[in-house]
Amino acid sequence: MFAKVMRNPELCKVMLERLLDIQIDHIEYPEEQKVIDIAKDSKSVRLDVYLHDEKGTVYNVEMQTSNNKNLPQRARYYSGMIDLNAIEKGADYSELPKSFVIFICTFDAFGRGRWRYTFEDFCREDLKVPLNDEAYKVFFNTNGTKGKVSKEVKNILKFIENNTTADDFTEKLAQEVQKIKKNKEWQVEYMTLLMREREKYTEGRLEGRAEGEIRGAVQACKNFNLSFQETIQYLIDNLNLSLQEAEENVKKNWT
Repeated sequence: MFAKVMRNPELCKVMLERLLDIQIDHIEYPEEQKVIDIAKDSKSVRLDVYLHDEKGTVYNVEMQTSNNKNLPQRARYYSGMIDLNAIEKGADYSELPKSFVIFICTFDAFGRGRWRYTFEDFCREDLKVPLNDEAYKVFFNTNGTKGKVSKEVKNILKFIENNTTADDFTEKLAQEVQKIKKNKEWQVEYMTLLMREREKYTEGRLEGRAEGEIRGAVQACKNFNLSFQETIQYLIDNLNLSLQEAEENVKKNWT
């Protein structure tokens, strides 16, 4: 759902401007869902929201509802893949674009209570010396309580957390969500995704990795705005779990 909303260029532009406190003239989407596959034997990556602005700055925005404890490594990998995708063979390193890898999390990835955690590289021996590689990694926490962020940023994060609207922009986000939900093509895409999760669960059960597939199904349901109870019912109907098993798994994987 988040990726679909961010396909609206005006909403995406305003969200980036508010989250990062920057000004953007316009944005462009190279592909609907960017897949970077550098080599046959390497791990490819599918980026939910991938775009660039008029200056060539690249933005990758990901919604994260499950704390798998590997976000720093994922951010590093995504940033590296973006660089490899951006520069042509034989080109100078100075041609690498400025980039932002952004995770909007429904949990506190670093446990310090902050709304936003922004990372860039500095010299450990002298923190006044930045690396200036222009590769930034930013993590947002929808349940934050600390740090200086604007009211507009807090409104966006609260909307993502519990669908409450507090200003004109979050009202527009809510309207876009409803518009997408009524779209027949999106409904087909949604059902296709859930069917894939069911197939992955069946394969996982046979191979002894069902727990991970259940977690994926729960997160898929949550990403598509199913309620807690609707997700329980989905696990019962599609993964053949008992009511107790479904409730336990949704509770465990809902954060």
